[in-house]
Amino acid sequence: MTGLTHTFSADLEAPPDQVFAALTDPEQLQVWFADHVEIEPRPGGAFRFWGPRAFAAANAGDARQAVRAYDAPRRLAFSWPIDGIDSGVEIALSPGDPNKNPGGARLEGRHSFPTAPPGPRAAELIDDLWRIHCGNLAAHLKGGDGIVQIDFHDSSPQVRASIFIAAPRAAVFQALIDPEILAKWMWATCAEVEPKPGGRYSYGWTYKIGDRDVAGGPTRILAYIENEELVTDWPDWRGDPSVPMQRVAWRLADEGAGTRVTVVHDGFVRPTDVSDFPFGWVGFLESLKGTVEGG
Repeated sequence: MTGLTHTFSADLEAPPDQVFAALTDPEQLQVWFADHVEIEPRPGGAFRFWGPRAFAAANAGDARQAVRAYDAPRRLAFSWPIDGIDSGVEIALSPGDPNKNPGGARLEGRHSFPTAPPGPRAAELIDDLWRIHCGNLAAHLKGGDGIVQIDFHDSSPQVRASIFIAAPRAAVFQALIDPEILAKWMWATCAEVEPKPGGRYSYGWTYKIGDRDVAGGPTRILAYIENEELVTDWPDWRGDPSVPMQRVAWRLADEGAGTRVTVVHDGFVRPTDVSDFPFGWVGFLESLKGTVEGG
């Protein structure tokens, strides 16, 4: 078995001392990281976290994590047993870029395993795990809006997000199917839309994941009710054909003088597969709202 080392990073809108506190204060950790947290702030001290929102530590008996390094406000390291493997996490903090993130912090992390976790797509699992945690940490530091409560033991994980748009359903639905409008809020390039069940539906996204060229986003319309519902497929965002197809549903309902838009993304194999979709869909909904309401 070969080892696995995953690196991750985040630019955070808070100074390093506030970020370090969010990483080590049990009350704050219980908001964005895990249901239960106990920490002894010293090398060799316990750093126990468990509950539905704690990956690989559903119960108190699973919480055998420990502090390996504690150097406020610059460095934190801790052990994290996962599936019988004693992995280690190291996090370093530094001041943010004075031009791009003045007053903020730069987080650089490393999660190392002597042998990769069992099961398929181990590297992707750990990558997705830290996308979730970094997104929640950023949301917490901004005030708490947008924190995602993910049950890592849920057998049917899904992402659900909603927003009110001060416009009629017809105007909102048009923004979902008009390629020119999609280009404004969905970053669509060369979008293709055949507005019918089974019709082509693409944002025209292309990018690289490692050495793989990926055509990202949806490809087909699965269900279509004009001004009410649009359901599309959603292939694996990394372009892995072995991952089962997911589904994204856009649902529109009258609310007062406007429209309530709800997006539901489901079909994930495991909870970590939701990755940073929760934060992404909230961002796209806000972009949709700004585009439609802005005319």
